[in-house]
Amino acid sequence: MIQIIPFSTQQKDLVKKFIKVPWSLYQRDPVWVPPLIQERLDFFNPKKNPYFEHADVQLFLAVKDGKPVGRISAQVDHLHLKTHQDGAGFFGFFESIDDPEVALSLCRAAEAWLKGQGMKTIRGPFNFSINEEMGLLIDGFQHSPQVLTNHNLPYYPHLLTQGGYAKCKDLFCWSYDPNRPLPEQANQIADEVRKHPGLTIREMDPKNMARDMKIVMDIFNAAWKKNWGFVPLTENEAKKAVKDFQLLLDPHIALIAEIDGQPVAISIAIPNMNELIKDLNGRLLPLGIFKLLYRIKRHKAKGARLMLLGIKEEYRKELMLNVLLFIEMHRRGREHGYQYGELSWTLEDNVKINMGIQMMGGECYKTYRLYQKSL
Repeated sequence: MIQIIPFSTQQKDLVKKFIKVPWSLYQRDPVWVPPLIQERLDFFNPKKNPYFEHADVQLFLAVKDGKPVGRISAQVDHLHLKTHQDGAGFFGFFESIDDPEVALSLCRAAEAWLKGQGMKTIRGPFNFSINEEMGLLIDGFQHSPQVLTNHNLPYYPHLLTQGGYAKCKDLFCWSYDPNRPLPEQANQIADEVRKHPGLTIREMDPKNMARDMKIVMDIFNAAWKKNWGFVPLTENEAKKAVKDFQLLLDPHIALIAEIDGQPVAISIAIPNMNELIKDLNGRLLPLGIFKLLYRIKRHKAKGARLMLLGIKEEYRKELMLNVLLFIEMHRRGREHGYQYGELSWTLEDNVKINMGIQMMGGECYKTYRLYQKSL
């Protein structure tokens, strides 16, 4: 018999069981990276995660024969609804044993809760937001997940489609070798852009993270506002990012472009923390914290993920800043010993961006899919 247990983020014992579900599912998956349990507990804590300031969340745990066998979240993001007015609710953190009955029971519970909140569509997975981990992996299962990206078992997509879910949007992840030569045409374009009066490119300053994260937030909210599914970052979410990335940030690959002292573009990559935590099995105590701090200090990560490259709209036609920033990231990554990179994610229908990444030598090696269903 399958039991679906609904609960809130205030019920800490059930939250911990919810977090621990993947340990039993992925024990034979060699590329899975156990998340840090304490970080996940903080993430689900409304007092520590500002997402809860603009969203309502319901969690569900599937139990069979007394053991947790699946999980799902359902959330109403009022900031999304204010931005898009589309009646879309969301699901996330979907995990299930290979049993359609378990998966369907979880999905039905999330659907019923969202319908009760007045939502017209369910869409996901989003953990919790489009600005966090999102999508279900449908191609590239053999590759380890990069920092702040999802991973799932190959049977998951079939579980959702059996439940009446259809494709909403595909997201592409691109692998990149910083040691391969760049196209000469790209170098020439970058050299011309560098000559623009008043243009400078500087690194994010770890001693002034609050100031620079405010810049990142402002440019993100301006440059991405017309993108599909965009939800703006709030000031409190930017403050949380300061705390989250203070230790992890590598300024060499976190850049801000300015013209006459005014920020106009960002290019932000972070070291692949998943390399540093994989063997910790989610635990920082008693010795995991010391291992992690040592590895971060010694810059042990071999790869990095380019998460953001955006330019204020008024500067996109005047300057090919995207090419210059890409060249700078390539050069700096190579000089500071990074052996591989991931650029993610890009929308499948963002043809211009995808062609540009291919021109620079990127190869699409993973695809994530978002699903939706009418309520």
